[in-house]
Amino acid sequence: MQTYEEVINYLYDHLPYYQRSGQAAYKDSLDNTIALDVMFDHPHQNFKSVHVAGTNGKGSVSHMLASILMESGYKTGLYTSPHLKDFRERIQINGKKIEKEFIVEFVSEFLSLNSARGVEPSFFELTVMMAFDYFSKNSIDIAIIEVGLGGRLDSTNIITPELSVITNISLDHTYLLGDTLGKIALEKAGIIKRKIPVIIGESHPQTSLIFKGVATELSAPLSFADQNFKVGVGLLSKDNRQIFTVRKGENVVYHNLKLDLLGIYQAKNICTVIAAVEQLRGQGWNIPESALRTGLDKVCENTGLMGRWQVIGANPGIICDTGHNEGGIREVVTQISQTPYKKLHFIIGMVNDKDIPGVLNLLPRDAIYYFTKAAIPRAFDENQLLKMAAFFNLHGNSFPSVAQAIESAKLNADKDDLIFIGGSTFIVAEAIP
Repeated sequence: MQTYEEVINYLYDHLPYYQRSGQAAYKDSLDNTIALDVMFDHPHQNFKSVHVAGTNGKGSVSHMLASILMESGYKTGLYTSPHLKDFRERIQINGKKIEKEFIVEFVSEFLSLNSARGVEPSFFELTVMMAFDYFSKNSIDIAIIEVGLGGRLDSTNIITPELSVITNISLDHTYLLGDTLGKIALEKAGIIKRKIPVIIGESHPQTSLIFKGVATELSAPLSFADQNFKVGVGLLSKDNRQIFTVRKGENVVYHNLKLDLLGIYQAKNICTVIAAVEQLRGQGWNIPESALRTGLDKVCENTGLMGRWQVIGANPGIICDTGHNEGGIREVVTQISQTPYKKLHFIIGMVNDKDIPGVLNLLPRDAIYYFTKAAIPRAFDENQLLKMAAFFNLHGNSFPSVAQAIESAKLNADKDDLIFIGGSTFIVAEAIP
């Protein structure tokens, strides 16, 4: 394999890839990751990190923290998944995507080193090791590492971070992580390390006791962001930023924080990010208020984050969001209800391992629906989705591709209407220009 295209095809076609094949690609042990770590001489030991898990919000929180640390002058790595448009989005330093040449060299080195070992990693396991090796060789100051799935058995979970963050718990990937919030919380709590501080974004009666129990057992200092920080309703500035005022107890600690992410659910994530920043400051990281402010104001510019209540068209308004489980969709539907429009056109596609009835039950009944599917094997059939939606009094037509669904919605919509695109990260990936 000499070219970048050949290497990317190898990664997708020869390694089990969860985003395409689902459960079959999930490995229920860290054996492969540990073998790869030995193969590449333990690169994760050469940089400091923050580990971010959670059902919803972990991507946004990871990008916000990376942007703030960049603005603080630190050489900052960021590892996230999945990507939307380009594989290289997953691995970046100071907002610059990993070089194609490095990817080619890394995979070539892996194939050479592995010829006598016979490790059979998944796509995700090898990609995580690529990120760790990249960060190590580039002598970064700190990396924000987003968990892929769960926590306890996630390939990223060989690191010992400066700080662990768990944003929230909602029902998702129940067939792998458990069918109750408590069981899922226990899996996510697997990233908590002995004596390493942990921040939980949102407290919940079914999960808080689990986090407290695990943290106590491991002597890990624990705090709940939503119990320490409160954020008022976000206002919108003239330059299209949300503006938040943040309180700690009775005191205002931040006036008029600007955020370039427009989802109202980011109010919860802001609290988690500020709690993480305060903790890092307490551990000696120099993060000035000016860097916090600029970092939040320029998340998308600094890190390339896409797909979070992203406006991609006007007259009619076209908005997409990657929310894809009950927790995420509930936030999306709330924001749609607060958005002015004459008629709502809702383009939706899902993957087949989600709680599809649970999501459909949350959707507005007064919309025109465009049921579609992403071009991946895990996509749920658009005609089946149409039939299932009818049980929830959701009506419209089905389309074999995202492009056709968007084209139809644009033809039907007046300039005062709203077109929303979502239900799956992969639907949004195909919709973003």
